[in-house]
Amino acid sequence: MRLDGRVAVVTGATQGVGRGIARELAANGARVFITGRSAPDYDRLDDRTIAIRCDHRDDEQVDRTFARILDEVPTIDILVNNVWGGYERMIDNGEFTWGKPFWEQPLWRWDAMFAAGVRAHYRASQIAARLMVAQRRGLIVNLSHWAAQKRIGNVAYGVAKAATDKMTADMAIELAPHDVVVVSLYPGMVRTEKVMAAAQWLDLGNSESPDFIGRAVVALATDPNARRHSGSVLIAAALANEYGFTDIDGKQPRPLTLADV
Repeated sequence: MRLDGRVAVVTGATQGVGRGIARELAANGARVFITGRSAPDYDRLDDRTIAIRCDHRDDEQVDRTFARILDEVPTIDILVNNVWGGYERMIDNGEFTWGKPFWEQPLWRWDAMFAAGVRAHYRASQIAARLMVAQRRGLIVNLSHWAAQKRIGNVAYGVAKAATDKMTADMAIELAPHDVVVVSLYPGMVRTEKVMAAAQWLDLGNSESPDFIGRAVVALATDPNARRHSGSVLIAAALANEYGFTDIDGKQPRPLTLADV
């Protein structure tokens, strides 16, 4: 499972799941560019990883970021769309609003999930796909969630994640003749910085490290037959069973089902 000579871009990767994915891609030989609003501007984090500050809601910043990447490398082989909006300000004006019914939800949350989430994934994929189609290879991974299939949290969240999965399915049809793979990837309970801050109230017995999700991406990127997965919703823990990798602690988390979530 080596990615020497491959170039990866991971959006929204200054921390959490995105950062874990970037670490695993770099550890397996890829040259990795990470983006984020809080990223240091064009800072070499290590021999294989460069961070670029980018607000993916701003098309000019996105275009400039990809142009800077392509000044350094000839192409992009792997794109991981991890950036997302709407998780911020769960407590709004002193009130916890995340689980409120849709008629009481702040409208900015819908806008944030589509602007910094679905639309941001779409725009980054447009840019990367042009390169991948030209070279007739590539992998696009859209981070998604069970909320696409079951009400979790609120209506806006479910609609945005369902849109992500539909986007993946339709992109796969258009990319198939060009041997470019696109998938939606569902993590389980991930031990991100924010989750660990609330660890005393959570059951982490079947949780995953951010790096575990990265190992799922590496497995797909190194699979010469990954086209069989294109357009599909994939569960990171199920991929661990298929490809035989474990988490960084040696454990193999149990794949969740819709009933578990």
